[in-house]
Amino acid sequence: MGEEVDLQEFTRGDRTRHREKVRRCLDVLARMLRESRFDAEDPMTGMEIEFNLVDDEGRPSLKSAQALEAIADPSFQTELAQFNLEINIPPRPLHARGATQYEHDLRTSLNHAEERASEVDAHMVMIGILPTLEPGHLSPSKISPNPRYKLLSDQILAARGEDLVIDVQGRERLQTTSDSIMPEAACTSTQLHAQVSPDDFAAYWNASQVISGIQLAVGANSPFLLGRQLWHETRIPLFEQATDTRSEELKEQGVRPRVWFGERWITSIFDLFEENVRYFPALLPITEDEDPVEVLESGGTPSLAELKLHNGTIYRWNRPVYDVVDGVPHLRVENRVLAAGPTVVDTMANAALYFGLVRALAEDDRPVWSRMSFSAAEENFHVAAQHGIDARVYWPGVGEVPATELLLRRLLPVARDGLTRWGVDGDEADRLLGIIEQRCVLQRNGASWTIERVAAHEAAGTDRHESLRLTLQEYRERMHANEPVHTWPVPS
Repeated sequence: MGEEVDLQEFTRGDRTRHREKVRRCLDVLARMLRESRFDAEDPMTGMEIEFNLVDDEGRPSLKSAQALEAIADPSFQTELAQFNLEINIPPRPLHARGATQYEHDLRTSLNHAEERASEVDAHMVMIGILPTLEPGHLSPSKISPNPRYKLLSDQILAARGEDLVIDVQGRERLQTTSDSIMPEAACTSTQLHAQVSPDDFAAYWNASQVISGIQLAVGANSPFLLGRQLWHETRIPLFEQATDTRSEELKEQGVRPRVWFGERWITSIFDLFEENVRYFPALLPITEDEDPVEVLESGGTPSLAELKLHNGTIYRWNRPVYDVVDGVPHLRVENRVLAAGPTVVDTMANAALYFGLVRALAEDDRPVWSRMSFSAAEENFHVAAQHGIDARVYWPGVGEVPATELLLRRLLPVARDGLTRWGVDGDEADRLLGIIEQRCVLQRNGASWTIERVAAHEAAGTDRHESLRLTLQEYRERMHANEPVHTWPVPS
């Protein structure tokens, strides 16, 4: 959710000063992009994963603070709800067995966290939405004590001027309202970061947009919310609605949503930052003392704190990131499409598919987005979120085709080529992409397995509430065994 801030109130003057400062930061970013001041020689990748906490019975455990204290690892941080945690995996290049090292580090951290958190009756679960959530778990009283979250919730509700409306129609329908952004806490995701040069950023972002629907189809893992079977990746509509600052009237006027796929292909990272400043008022108008022009002209690297904070409150599914490490600035694409889980090895397979596809497509002499409308990419995204492994998507030169067939016949070899360009060893690439291949062959991912297991429990006479709990307990056991989800048994 971004950097911590203090709980506070904002005046009209605060907002005016902040707007001016953000625009000053934007001007400085434009100048830095022209002068090529960015680190991109040996590009790094990164990964963040959000977890849910459950008790021994599989119900949400509101013990994030106690779990963090027990885990005692600075890689783990608070998230929006008291039943969420997040881990930041140290960034690294993918060459020199980087993918294998990611998997080892994540598995080691998860084992340690599970062992320590279990001492306070909190167990780690990697899943997009906890099936055992109940309405009371999404009340304002369950917000994490980090002041940023309450402040952000208050500002979103104030901007909207009325309660949030959650209305998702899938196999079943869920309609409810909320007086806070806590429904967003139901969404736990995997965020993948790819460091790129300013010259390459547009190609990587456009490629990320193109493949987002493919990622969702093969990686969907959020089919239930508050007892209802909705979309295969219910995180998508839920997140879009749970942070929507627009009233119905503003929607009708065409005001952009803060959770946004976008509306066009770009030619520069500046396009995205400029859109963020032009279209969206600040939610957290906190202004620092740093003068970015002064810092730049004295030979330093400005933090652009206001621009970064503003950017962090606009939730593009592929988000631009400006950051500074050891005094050197760099740019990243943050891919926010995927749910957490189901296992560490599935997470790494999802990451391999993303990093491989995005690299190969971004470096293609004839970019796929030059042959595909932006609206087609957006439609793929939402169709895949709704139907998951069964989704049919559009692809240039192919037309409408099952996403699994597109992967098997065309895109897995492309991803393999992309991983080679990153310097990933052949055996690493084959093992991880082989998991994606088997999901496609068997038509099974986290969402489809969960749907089938719940249906089997219900067919045996168990009610929905208990079926979800039993399924989650099975899921948690298999998650910690780290066998990929396509190997999990399903009813015959």
